[in-house]
Amino acid sequence: MRVLYTSLVLILFCCPAWCSPRVDLNSDWRFRTDPSNAGESQSWSLRLPSEIEPINLPHTWSMGRNADFIGTAWYFKTFATNSAWKGQHVELHFGATFYKSRVWLNGKLVGEHEGGYSEYYFDISLFLKNSNFLAVEINNAPKADTIPGADHKVGPDATIYDWWPYGGIVRGAWLTVNQGAVVRWQHIDSHPSGTSVEVSDRIMLENVSAKEQSFKIKVAVFAMDGNAPVTSAEKEVRARPGDQAVDVSLKFAPVKLWSFDNPFLYRSEITVLARDGRILDTLSDNFGVRTIEIRDRHLYLNGERVRLSGVTRHEDSPQEGLAETRGTMLHDYDDLKELQVTLTRPVHYQQHPFIYDYADRNGILMIPEIPMWQFSEEQMANPKVIALAKHLLQEMIEQNYNHPSIFAWSMENESATNTPGGIAYFKTMYAYSKQLDPNRYVSFADDMIAFVEPAANASSLADFVMWNEYFGSWDAAESLLPAAIEKIGKGYPGKMVLVTEFGYPGVFATDSRTADKERVRIIHDQLALLSKQDWIGGALFWCYQDYHSHHNLRSGQPDSYVDHGLVDENRQRRPSFYVWQQENAPAHVDVQWNYDAKGVPIGFRATIARRSEQEIPSYPLVNYSLEWRVLDVGKKKVAGQAHALEPLGPAQTVSGQWTAQDSSVYRLELILYRPTGFVAQKKVLTWRNPQEDGLTEEEVEIDSAPDR
Repeated sequence: MRVLYTSLVLILFCCPAWCSPRVDLNSDWRFRTDPSNAGESQSWSLRLPSEIEPINLPHTWSMGRNADFIGTAWYFKTFATNSAWKGQHVELHFGATFYKSRVWLNGKLVGEHEGGYSEYYFDISLFLKNSNFLAVEINNAPKADTIPGADHKVGPDATIYDWWPYGGIVRGAWLTVNQGAVVRWQHIDSHPSGTSVEVSDRIMLENVSAKEQSFKIKVAVFAMDGNAPVTSAEKEVRARPGDQAVDVSLKFAPVKLWSFDNPFLYRSEITVLARDGRILDTLSDNFGVRTIEIRDRHLYLNGERVRLSGVTRHEDSPQEGLAETRGTMLHDYDDLKELQVTLTRPVHYQQHPFIYDYADRNGILMIPEIPMWQFSEEQMANPKVIALAKHLLQEMIEQNYNHPSIFAWSMENESATNTPGGIAYFKTMYAYSKQLDPNRYVSFADDMIAFVEPAANASSLADFVMWNEYFGSWDAAESLLPAAIEKIGKGYPGKMVLVTEFGYPGVFATDSRTADKERVRIIHDQLALLSKQDWIGGALFWCYQDYHSHHNLRSGQPDSYVDHGLVDENRQRRPSFYVWQQENAPAHVDVQWNYDAKGVPIGFRATIARRSEQEIPSYPLVNYSLEWRVLDVGKKKVAGQAHALEPLGPAQTVSGQWTAQDSSVYRLELILYRPTGFVAQKKVLTWRNPQEDGLTEEEVEIDSAPDR
């Protein structure tokens, strides 16, 4: 599939000679629900029905008056054909439609798609007229053989899984126009050695004409901070109609590696030319150069051992649901960076392209997952489910192969992988994932690993273990957690373990405030306990925000938001937000005042040290800086300075001094900055003159809202 990592805005352009115009289709749609499934028989594929409403994309109907609507709905749009498209190859693209779609153009069925989170396209060249009527039928009803699928419960909510089925065209639509050739994708693998890197670029080229043609493919690689290519290559190709893989090898030096705090990116630009020099198509993808290894039950990034932590997040908000805009995604992932996230799953389904790009540019490792959520053995053994799972996995890998932020793929979440059918499913998906992407690790999220024997559990076959643990709520009494940790450690002696969910669901408490107090305690206690296990490579908190669901709600609530987040559904921060933020700061900062003869502060001494490998998180800290300032009782700046720090390992010392002022209060603020500008740690000390207010000790506080 053609994947363009750009925002969905109006783009209609021409390059010299020819390249692919991209035509935005996000505005001026019409929408109507179809509860009786009468639309096709009433010829809605040919003409607008009555009682339609105007909407723009992205859009979900599962909000407001249609929030509970499970079934079929339709989208309609008219557009004109540009005369320049005559004889060209025109495709209709959807960023994602939830869940099952059928698409008609001018009354002709052009295709259908199943799956709610991936991009897809249809060739509409033969269906175009001067004026065009586009009709899209979408059904969001889960069933036993859909992914995500219905469970086997009975009752009014039996077909609803534990997040909301936001039906609609949830990630926009557009057209592409090509002449002769299309670059479907490029898959970039990099192999650094010393100061140089070898790059293997597999390009999927499609000859969309009716006859064999010759093409020239040019590949140029650029550093993100440069305008001239660091390397380039050309290749002549003779291609029959259809897809053809083209392999191009490149090499360049020096190379900058991608890491959490220095997420350096390169860009590979492909140009396809006809024999006469006309540009037929272009494609640009970012990639990063880094090595990720699991050995001796430890995780290594660029040869250095790391232990990571993070938070999961659903694509969900009361304002937008799944049809998220860039502003919502940017806000939430900026919050995740404030929460010190270096690793996330990120949740149970393929993410919006913006999310992967953000992770690339801001140093977050990810384990994307296909939405196989709590499937039974019967479902996992169903050939239709297996075929659909492979299709969704192929879409996810093909569309996201180049992101350096992705280090592994997850095949499912909390399903019956401790059964023969579940084990067979994982074996099939493991092999298929390695076929599509031999270089990344493969696993799945296992909630039964503490309760079943390794020989009867698919986690023994995974590259590493992903453990969802809820001791203290769903799983068992929290007092049993140490024994569970010991069992897993001994039962999977060759496996690194990532705790991919832990936390506290509000349904176990009497109210939200009480739930968050328990959430704070679990963060303190369980993160410390997990850190003691050398073979646990990281821990992920579930989750960032409360999310819309029918399940896991307090009695009497058929429809609400699951109380599980560090923030509520409106992104209002709970106390647990600040506790997680501080508990996962990558460095220890200790501060002491320096006093004059009268006991008034005239300076300070701070020590800054990286967290050790016996802690979670722990990773290299390079190019960090420390900024400090001291304020008097009137909040006037008395002194301040910024310091560039050496790579952080053992403690470094930073000190500052100032002339004593006639002030009853001094406030000292120290801010540790990441190279990317995010705050890694903020510490505040307040001194009050004991002769004026009776205080005999200094106050030490952690600021509740770190700066950016």
